[in-house]
Amino acid sequence: MMAIARGTAASAFGGVMLMTAWQGVALATPPSGVTGTILAQWTAGGTDHIVRRLVIAPGGGTGWHYHDGPVRALIERGTLTHNAADCSVDGVYEPGEVIVESAGAGHTHIGRNLGSVPLVLTALYTLPHGSPLAEDAPNPGCDFE
Repeated sequence: MMAIARGTAASAFGGVMLMTAWQGVALATPPSGVTGTILAQWTAGGTDHIVRRLVIAPGGGTGWHYHDGPVRALIERGTLTHNAADCSVDGVYEPGEVIVESAGAGHTHIGRNLGSVPLVLTALYTLPHGSPLAEDAPNPGCDFE
């Protein structure tokens, strides 16, 4: 089971509101309707910290993927539907809620916007230096992408 945690923006981001997004990472199940902008990035102690603003259009999704380090994201607008590799919905996140995604191939997932308004979120990636933002993964057998 994927380790997902909810919290507040203050707890997830240490009291600082951050903005973030998805960027051109090639995925086995490519994203659709996703745009992203890197707002800040720095490296400290062998760890890359990347803040991105992500916008997912209605009906869009991230494609199946996982991360080499934890990712924390604040939902700003719209609703994020998050699915685990067993195809189950392991979370539905509304504005003001925070999702924390665990690292590693055992935590493959997809984020989708099943709503009628753009989904806007801010993410903080905490990755081993030089790691990609996401590692592509094939659809694990779900009837959606």
